[in-house]
Amino acid sequence: MRKLFKIFGILLLTLAVALLVIIIYAQITFYEPEEHIIVYQNDNPDILSDTATISLMTWNLGYAGMGDDMDFFYDGGNQMRTSRERTLENLSALLSFLEKQRDIDIMLLQEVDLKSRRSYFINMLDSMKSVLPEFVHVFGKNYNVRFVPVPWHAPMGRVTSGLVTGSKPVPNTVTRVNFPGNYPWPERLFNLQRCFLLSRYPLTNGRELVVINTHNSAFDDGSLRNLQMQYLKDLMLEEYRRGNYVIAGGDFNQCPPGFEPEFYFNIFDDQDVFYISENFLPGWYFVYDPAVPTNRRAVTPYDPASTKTTVIDFFIHSPNIQTVFVEGVHLDFEHTDHNPVLAGFRLMGPFSRPAPEYIGR
Repeated sequence: MRKLFKIFGILLLTLAVALLVIIIYAQITFYEPEEHIIVYQNDNPDILSDTATISLMTWNLGYAGMGDDMDFFYDGGNQMRTSRERTLENLSALLSFLEKQRDIDIMLLQEVDLKSRRSYFINMLDSMKSVLPEFVHVFGKNYNVRFVPVPWHAPMGRVTSGLVTGSKPVPNTVTRVNFPGNYPWPERLFNLQRCFLLSRYPLTNGRELVVINTHNSAFDDGSLRNLQMQYLKDLMLEEYRRGNYVIAGGDFNQCPPGFEPEFYFNIFDDQDVFYISENFLPGWYFVYDPAVPTNRRAVTPYDPASTKTTVIDFFIHSPNIQTVFVEGVHLDFEHTDHNPVLAGFRLMGPFSRPAPEYIGR
């Protein structure tokens, strides 16, 4: 009996030491970026018409590892990655779809891996540049952890990932903006540093088109998402007060205000639903396709008859912009756990000014 207790004690001590080493290493290598980092600058940007029609796409690529075969550890499943062969198959399909959308002016992409064990250290950004060389590709890092120790049976390991804004018009600047708030220590050491990319395009009327590519928090109790949305709201209102034209798109990890699904082939995910507040940016526009889900729950591999789905990928724009069209593209979640959303917007010209009721709010 004493021998068993001794062996058990040694095992516990070994596990405790290993955990301590992992935490110390994570603290030493912790990625803690500044609030604002200019990640791209061009002194000769394209100047867009103040009545231009701009097409955008938002799509979470799921690091080419979240195809319809996957269940996901953080979603209640067991896996953190699929096979290398399936990852390459997913990547090829994702790139093929992106290449077919090359007429889109601006692509807002999330979960693009550069150097991650979960995607077999494939550089997805380089792959995108090879199929869309006419775009300016700007990367904003939001996940930079040397070793993620979960799940314990098959740790995620190293992750280097982030957002990419691909743009045919050349922006003046693109800034990585850090969202406020984070998980408690030591959980924050192994999680994303949530951020958005803010791109500025000069216009003929002396104002700017401001395009935001965001990926908000998931798997929290809603407090981080609320904090991030308040930060985003304040920034978007300030840009609008300056007379700029503002479009935000991405994976918000919450439904738009008052969202009611009109899905034809899927069931709505009514589990732990988060909605953006009804009074968030009154008079602004939330743009989405209610008939096409943009995200699936990944507790099991995808089954269209039983997998719960929702809309968390969409656009928000200021009152001095008109929506021309919006279309969710249902790809059956075959190669990522998100569907893309395409939309067109028209700027409303030189006499667009912030409405008086927005001043001071």
